[in-house]
Amino acid sequence: MKQNIVHIALVVRDYDEAIDFYVNKLKFELIADEYQPEQDKRWVVVAPPNSHGASLLLAKASKPEQHDFIGNQSGGRVFLFLNTDDFWRDYKYMTSIGIKFIRDPQDQDYGTVAVFEDLYGNRWDLLQLKPDHPMSRR
Repeated sequence: MKQNIVHIALVVRDYDEAIDFYVNKLKFELIADEYQPEQDKRWVVVAPPNSHGASLLLAKASKPEQHDFIGNQSGGRVFLFLNTDDFWRDYKYMTSIGIKFIRDPQDQDYGTVAVFEDLYGNRWDLLQLKPDHPMSRR
């Protein structure tokens, strides 16, 4: 049996401001942006450039109880992990455009990592795994 996770839903306040952040700042690719009239919503999918893993489904909060989770989908823990082939290139670029890092870069057994926040406050790891780490071969 072969299975994989295709999308991770990320609750957002507004489709266009989320697209602007992920596509224009983080340089993700806009995979889909399609209006679904039967549900009166958009199907918006973004992914890091040249990635082959799961993508983000930007899901606009549509009910009052969903708004409480914008920026806090994981209760203050790191929620998503962005692996890169050049940590320092991406870290310097992200800091130069004002991405907020809340933990400074550190060398760990598995690679180099720093924690940043997206436009809503969700926490992300920016990391570069060491070549011999099992996850770097996926």
